[in-house]
Amino acid sequence: MENIYKLEKKTLPLIPLRGISIFPHMVIHFDVGRDKSIQAIDKAMIDDTAILLCTQIDSKVDDPKADDFYRVGTIAKVKQILKLPGGSIRVLVEGINRGRVETVVEEDPCFIAEVEELTYDYEQIEKSQELEAAMRLVLEDLEDYISLNSKVPSEVFMTISDIEDPGRLADVISSYVLLKQEDNQKILETFDFYERLEVLHVILQKEVELLKIENKINQRVKKQINKVQKEYYLREQLKAIQKELGEDDDITLDVEDYKTKINRIKMPKEVKEKALKEVDRLTKTSPYSAEVGVIRTYLDWIVELPWGKETKEKIDIKMAREILDEDHYGLMDVKERILEFIAIRKLTSSMKGPILCLVGPPGVGKTSIAKSISKALNRNFVRMSLGGLRDEAEIRGHRRTYVGSMPGRVISQIKKAGSKNPVFLFDEIDKLNSDYTGDPASGLLEVLDPEQNITFTDHFLDVPFDLSKVMFITTANTTASIPAPLLDRMEVIRISGYTEEEKLQIALRYLLPKQIKEHGLKENQLIISEHAVRDIINNYTREAGVRNLERNIANICRKAAKRIVEENLEVVRINSSSLSNYLGVEKYRFDTLEAEDQIGVANGLAWTTVGGETLSIEVNIMKGSGKLQLTGQLGDVMKESAMAGISYIRANCEILNIEHDFYKDMDIHIHVPEGAIPKDGPSAGITMATAVISALSNTPIKKDVAMTGEITLRGRALAVGGIKEKVLAAHRMGIKKVLIPIENKKDLEDIPEKIRKKMDLILVRNMEEVLSNALVKEPKDENH
Repeated sequence: MENIYKLEKKTLPLIPLRGISIFPHMVIHFDVGRDKSIQAIDKAMIDDTAILLCTQIDSKVDDPKADDFYRVGTIAKVKQILKLPGGSIRVLVEGINRGRVETVVEEDPCFIAEVEELTYDYEQIEKSQELEAAMRLVLEDLEDYISLNSKVPSEVFMTISDIEDPGRLADVISSYVLLKQEDNQKILETFDFYERLEVLHVILQKEVELLKIENKINQRVKKQINKVQKEYYLREQLKAIQKELGEDDDITLDVEDYKTKINRIKMPKEVKEKALKEVDRLTKTSPYSAEVGVIRTYLDWIVELPWGKETKEKIDIKMAREILDEDHYGLMDVKERILEFIAIRKLTSSMKGPILCLVGPPGVGKTSIAKSISKALNRNFVRMSLGGLRDEAEIRGHRRTYVGSMPGRVISQIKKAGSKNPVFLFDEIDKLNSDYTGDPASGLLEVLDPEQNITFTDHFLDVPFDLSKVMFITTANTTASIPAPLLDRMEVIRISGYTEEEKLQIALRYLLPKQIKEHGLKENQLIISEHAVRDIINNYTREAGVRNLERNIANICRKAAKRIVEENLEVVRINSSSLSNYLGVEKYRFDTLEAEDQIGVANGLAWTTVGGETLSIEVNIMKGSGKLQLTGQLGDVMKESAMAGISYIRANCEILNIEHDFYKDMDIHIHVPEGAIPKDGPSAGITMATAVISALSNTPIKKDVAMTGEITLRGRALAVGGIKEKVLAAHRMGIKKVLIPIENKKDLEDIPEKIRKKMDLILVRNMEEVLSNALVKEPKDENH
């Protein structure tokens, strides 16, 4: 029978498991929190390989070494990964085969092991009478086990009894039966399936005997209920005798301690009455009752909450401005709004805490702004991430009728803050979810409504807590996914992406000194030129914020530190020419102007989550039957803009000097390059119309003109969003003139003054004004 087994050597990532054993053919999920284990899963997913799961010998060891886990485990395939709050992940795996560790090749950043994988061909198994008898015995043992253990459903036996593979039968039974770790490992280390059945038979027999004994004990206990009740009355009499003798027990001491704390704390009258009522319940409850623990937990929360504690605010506008300028470069509108709030706080102390919503792309510093506000106001700071939150109980808590109930995270963070007037940050409020457990957005309404949060009631506490003095700040990437009732209660402050100059100053003032310090370098050991920093911004990052910029600077610091240690250098200097040695080939290239004016090619402007972009919209006119073709992964709104433009052209053929029946015998093809990227929105309306008019009238479009705006059927240019980002993108491309709808005049103030002086920003009302500024006056020769 030996020839049916096959051993294959593999190199696999390894995860030590605590307290669980996984068998082949078993599908199970478990949580992973240790860095080494997370790294092992990441490596398995990147390399598209299986992973070896070995059980720890001692589950209490937090940082296991190569000798701390068994040498035989299960090779499994990672089926699904789910990120959990706090940095841990939940993994769904499927056991495949047994694996024996030959050697542990690496221990950092994760365990990598040389593994022998055991496989066998079920078709080659000799189905002897001994083997069949062993399988029957194990199935009989399982049937006895299920009949004695109510935790295992009876349907399991019907499912398992159909398995014909003896090795798989033993493994599947082992995965359903609750065995000790040593027994599970013994079955896992038995490679021969006949021997495995024998081992499992012995273990199951032992478990069945133990279950029979447990059932006998349960029967005896039921008969003793009356005896327990009698003992309860005796204990109550004993307590009364101890009280008469002056011998206080532990509960009596706790009761006095709770009463002292409750009377000392400055809390509302109704809360104090409720707390004292719970203390009275504690005195009347048996010390052996499970209810005692629930009451104690409740009272602990009541006395530890900051009912009357507040931090003293420092209302100093000058100091607040210095703190905000020290922590952040630019963001003048945001800073002014915060300073306005501080000024009003100085004039009146009765103003309710505002709810600010900082909206902007990732990496622009929304969270750090909230920390700076708390620092400027001398308030404590707490943060709660709402990304992926789907259970309303996370906000309001669970009622005490549930086992293991606790207060919601809002009250938990207030307790952590230690004061009733902290700066409370709700991060990623646009990423809330909801399911059958409730809608957390609805739960937040009471928290963020100034008219309601004065009496916010957590389900666990069941008494109101005043949140009106808390300064709530929320962050989001977009307001589109924030529920309307929630958005209505917040004041939105938009943080647009940084300009190149702002990114440069942020890098030189904040990011570079911070990363030099974090990487153990001295300030004079790494010198990066200003031109090199500009190249990092323009050629290695494409984002609205500065997160990737900081990552690239950290990458340079790591490589510089390595050179200083290896080559014994005193200083590393980096300029534009040597930058590629540290960051590799340039990742991005900004668009450049066309060499000459062209027919049917217009420069459009678009806004994305990483900032502004330029779009070169191309139009071709061909003999045909009047078809309109749109390519480049355009969304429905963008397609409708193109159709509106065509309708405008047909209605104004004579004015535009275009044949009135062009739509009958000419095909029009509109293409927006970078076809792999989906595009949508009305902003390219006037751009597409201009390109079509250029192609139909054989008139070139000026190469240094870009435009943005929505078009109507009557040729009006309507306002669009993202003007600042679009103008900055045009400036990067070298465009001198930008056409903007007149309704966007108010948005010109957001554009930096230096950019406004360098560019000609023309406000247009309609297509007539667009064409007069965009088209070359003299038609281009067809043979040119």
